Amino acid sequence: MTRTELLKKAEREYAFKVSAAGRVNIIGEHVDYCGGKVFPAALALCNTVYVRPNGTNFVNLKWTTLDCEVSLDLDKLDDYKYIEYGNYQAGSLLMGKRAGLPLAGCDMLHDCTVPFGSGLSSSAAIEVSTIAAMCAITGAPVDAVKIALAAQAAEREYVGVNCGVMDQYTSACGKAGHALLLDCATLDCEYVPLDTGDCSLVIINCKKPHSLVESKYNERRAETETALALLAPLTGIGCLAELTAADLEKHKTVLSANVYARAKHVVDECARVAAATDAMKSGDMVKLGALLDASHKSLKELYEVTGKELDALAFAAQSHPACLGSRMTGGGFGGCTVSLVKTDGVEDFKKHVLEKYKAATGYDAEVYETRVGDGITITKL
Repeated sequence: MTRTELLKKAEREYAFKVSAAGRVNIIGEHVDYCGGKVFPAALALCNTVYVRPNGTNFVNLKWTTLDCEVSLDLDKLDDYKYIEYGNYQAGSLLMGKRAGLPLAGCDMLHDCTVPFGSGLSSSAAIEVSTIAAMCAITGAPVDAVKIALAAQAAEREYVGVNCGVMDQYTSACGKAGHALLLDCATLDCEYVPLDTGDCSLVIINCKKPHSLVESKYNERRAETETALALLAPLTGIGCLAELTAADLEKHKTVLSANVYARAKHVVDECARVAAATDAMKSGDMVKLGALLDASHKSLKELYEVTGKELDALAFAAQSHPACLGSRMTGGGFGGCTVSLVKTDGVEDFKKHVLEKYKAATGYDAEVYETRVGDGITITKL
């Protein structure tokens, strides 16, 4: 049965259709787990779960894009950490249960349009939509923030990526037409109209396979924690995002070269988030583009999470006259760039970038046609 046929059948046979968004982070990379502010937006690319109760103690999983089926025993959810498919769902349900959400046996059909390994948070979309789908069939209140926190716990404690809350919060709480200025220390969130004037945001995947679990993501997290442990007694900060540039320079001798570089990226990136928010609100796209370029340079030189492919993709974008700025988005080590491009030059920009990137790396990059969408959506079928 084709994907289209499966979806038509699901519309007839399941009780609810529940979606949660992928996300693009416009700026504010690798500062969420340091207590900083980030500036992401939810995407119309999403994970959709068709769900119906089944009267058993099992959650039966199917996918529209995989030829496999998995059954999860609700009494043994801790047993599925290392299965090939279904571990994200099992972890999400377990963490939802620990957060006080009721569970019930059900059938779930997952349909994901967020490309895997793209840096657009397919994992967060799967986690959030799984928990929201369980809420739908049990009648539990759909508390988007509570769901986001349970989903983050699944990523950290079950899957093993020591992530911040940005991805799951955006997936759950995103709003069409808006970016989120999210304070990751307090979860205070301001919705900022995403008005780029005569420019468009273009997302391109470098198509290099990557895994944050296998990459140096957790190592970077540990380095920022080392910086905090060494600097907190000297400065009184509670999280690394509170560190000022002056205090970093004053006390940098207590840090190794690598740890200093990671801390400097965090300090500078937090400042760029504030400046980018102001630029968006005032319609200064030239300033916003320059901040994207500066963010990529910092992620390359100070945080060291880009790599040959992402650098080649960003540099190809930055070399086009219609591009005001471009940077990697997501955890790095593969995935996507986000570029701010004059709308009337987008088609030539895409052609230029794909050709230049292919010549540099041998990979065929992929452009995603999408828009800024909502977070959790629930439809009764």
